Amino acid sequence: MCAPLRVLYMGTPEFAVAPLVTLIQNNYTIIAVVTAPDKPAGRGKKIQESAVKKIAVSHNLPVLQPTNLRDADFVQTVRDLAPDLIFVVAFRMLPKCIWEIPPLGTCNLHASLLPQYRGAAPINWALVHGETETGVTTFFINEEIDTGHIIAQKKVAIEYTDTAGDLHDKLMHVGASLVLETVKNIQCGNSTPVPQVVPPSMVLRAAPKISKEICKINWNATAETIYNHIRGFSPYPAAWFEFSNNKETYICKILSAEFQVHHEKTIPAKIHQTKTTLSISCADGFIFPKDIQIQGKKCMNVEECLRGFSFEACTII
Repeated sequence: MCAPLRVLYMGTPEFAVAPLVTLIQNNYTIIAVVTAPDKPAGRGKKIQESAVKKIAVSHNLPVLQPTNLRDADFVQTVRDLAPDLIFVVAFRMLPKCIWEIPPLGTCNLHASLLPQYRGAAPINWALVHGETETGVTTFFINEEIDTGHIIAQKKVAIEYTDTAGDLHDKLMHVGASLVLETVKNIQCGNSTPVPQVVPPSMVLRAAPKISKEICKINWNATAETIYNHIRGFSPYPAAWFEFSNNKETYICKILSAEFQVHHEKTIPAKIHQTKTTLSISCADGFIFPKDIQIQGKKCMNVEECLRGFSFEACTII
């Protein structure tokens, strides 16, 4: 018989919802949920609660929303809650004064097969680099980000058509089952964490935070590279390029596309338009945008867009 377990759960976005719900459905005692403070969002700047907070409230769980994780009152609150285990999914980096509190440790779910893709955006970067496999990892938090002892991992295949949104949903559900498995094993003393080992032959790839500039398309790259770039940032924040019709300058996001490789030499960044299609040349072929969003307009498929907007005589900047 495994001993009862008091779990303090920390998370904010949609990715952290499924693991929390899974723990609740399996009758784990969630003593409180820590999530980001409410903040204004959207055009009306209406105050929005995090996805995790909404779930916590719906299950009548206590919610903590600290602005400063080192605040003495918050640290004391966590101590007073006396968690046996803290589980972190898609939250901020924790200070040692928090993660060292529970006697069974503080665990994190990371959306990659560590040690690969340490950092804030592992889902996006795995796609950008054209990986065919990724996964989820649970590990114990230590002083350095995403470097703690690994508890468990599960692999997930990446389909060639997967976008970041598709892969997010796959990993979220696999991650939820891995969190449950991890908590059960820790609770019953069946966990055997192992250090992260980087073989000499392994080239580590990082997963840094995504900026707008990172998402800009480089039309001098190969067609496949640009295709991976597009799906790696779709649907958010989205790959983009800038173009001008000699009167105005526009930013256009590409949410989905196809590509063709041509052995004949092409001039990158040239726009070609028919009545129903759009193509843009790159280093070794063409990108065919399928779903786009021109600045100030809604997202639409290319055929619909071309009924009211012409790219003829437009130049990519």
